[in-house]
This record gives sequence, structure tokens and C-alpha cells, in this order.
Amino acid sequence: MPPVFAHGRLRLYLLKLLDEAPRHGYEVIRLLEERFQGLYAPSAGTVYPRLAKLEAEGLVTHATEGGRKVYSITEAGRAELAGRSGELADLELEIGESVSELAAEIRDDVRGAAGKLRTEVRAAASRARAGAAGEQEEWRKATHEWQEQARKAREEARQARRQAKEAQTKARQEVQRIAQEVQEHFARGDWPTGLREGLSELGTQLGGLGWGTPSRPTPPGPTGATGPTGPTGPAGSPPPPPPAASGAPDAPAPPAAPAPTSTPAAPPAWSEETTPSGDPARDLERLLDRFRDDIRDAARDQGITAAQVGEARRHLSTAAAHITALLHTPPR
Repeated sequence: MPPVFAHGRLRLYLLKLLDEAPRHGYEVIRLLEERFQGLYAPSAGTVYPRLAKLEAEGLVTHATEGGRKVYSITEAGRAELAGRSGELADLELEIGESVSELAAEIRDDVRGAAGKLRTEVRAAASRARAGAAGEQEEWRKATHEWQEQARKAREEARQARRQAKEAQTKARQEVQRIAQEVQEHFARGDWPTGLREGLSELGTQLGGLGWGTPSRPTPPGPTGATGPTGPTGPAGSPPPPPPAASGAPDAPAPPAAPAPTSTPAAPPAWSEETTPSGDPARDLERLLDRFRDDIRDAARDQGITAAQVGEARRHLSTAAAHITALLHTPPR
């Protein structure tokens, strides 16, 4: 595209605009864009240097208003404009022709771009039709895979629920077994051994809730059932009630029942200690401290989940009820 203004013509047109009224540089740019019907707008890098040169030649001057320079034509500028009036008339005609040429070029560019766009749209539609069958097949395969994954996820969720239910049943059986073993000692009047072994078994079972505690086989008890010291309770039933403080000391022990299928983990070493210090209260406090430390260390080393905390709470509440009842039972 040829230049909009020939050499020296923009200088002349700037003088014409400033002769109409004082203007700042941005207003000059906007007026030029309006004269060319929005088809051409000179940049600030084109207009401001020419205004500065006109001011250096004494043809325009400026005053600062609101932080901006407002340019005004001087008498010398008006004299040059009057001397070039014929050239200014030709310039007005040239501007009209430039506007027509710019409009024609823009129309041609638009037509070319529209034709290219139509060609690209047709090609894209052809590719879409050619690949529609393949895409439908891929979509069918993807849908089948999603359905299969959903089915597997549902099956895994059902299996996880079954495993959780089995774990809860096993925990209840272990608590019941510990409670019956402790009651065996209570019935024989050997409450220190019952307390110590009850805490030991409880700590072992709490440690086995997923903390990686190894298991050991359970030696036979004196009544023929398996367990460290006596028979075990029936699986799946709630733990038996603790002996009452006013109950008969010679009440018979609960009947023996088949041993649970799971085996308890090895008890901690402190549960085997049998040497009293002579101060039963101090022995009990030491026993509880060792029990608490074992459980806390196991949880810290192996980690614990919210579900395991719930199981531990049930174990501890049952043990607390039995031990409290034990402490209220007069020794024989």
C-alpha cells in the first residue's frame, strides 16, 4: 500500500488542524483517524516528533494544561499555511482518494480471508465426516471401559465392606475372650494375675489392630480350651458382665467354649513380671503406665486410623469396666 501522506504533506495537514483550534497530540491523532473514516490512524511515534519539529521551527507553540501539552499555531505557521493554500486543496483531494484506496484494499483482504476460511471449513467438514465412524467406535470402546472400571470399583467397595465387618466381628470375639480369661482368675481369687494378663492381652489385641504385631500360638488352658490361663468365650456374642462387688465369691466360672480361630499376638515382656514391690497401689500404677506406654509407642511407630481408634475405644471401655469391678471385689 502506498504511503497515505506524501513527503511533507503530514506537516502541512498538522498546521491545518492546529489552525482550526489548539489541540493536544492525542486529539490530533483522533481527528486524523476520523478524517480517514477509521481506515488509518497515525501512531504517536509519527505525530509527536513532527509537532516537536514544527515547534522548533517556530510554526507552533505549546502550553501545558492538566499535565499535557496543548499545541497552537503561531503567526509564522499561519503565514506558511496561507502560502501553501493551493497545495492544501490538493491534499484534501488526495485524502479522499486515499480513503477510497484503503477501503478497496480492505474489501479485497476481507474477500480473500473469507474465501480461505470457507476452504478451510469445507476441508474440516470433510475430515470430520471421514473420521466420524472411527470416532464413534472409539467412543463406544471408551464407554465400555468406563463401565467396566465402575463395575470393578463397586466390587472392590463391597469387598472392603465385607472385610471391615469381619474385622469388627473378630475384634468383638477377642474382647470377649480376654474378658472371660480375666473372669476365670477373678473366680479363683487371683485378681493380680487376672489384672496383669487382662491388660497384657488387651494391649496385644490393640497392637494387632493393624500395627503389624506378630502372632503366636496360644497354649492350652487348664480346662482344655485354648488361652493363656483358661477357656475362651463364644464367638460373636457380647462380653459377659463383670463380677459385682456384692456377688458370691464362690460363683462358678462360665462354661468353656470353643477357641476362636484367630491367635493373639505375643504379650509384652512386662506382663510376665510377677515380683510384687510390697505396695499394691504402686504395682497397679506401674502396670498401667507400662500398658499405656506400649499402646502409645505402637500407635506412634505404626500409625493409627480413625477406625482403629474406634476399635481401641471399645476394647478399653470393656477392660475398664472389668478392672473397675475387680477393684471393687473384696480379695479372698
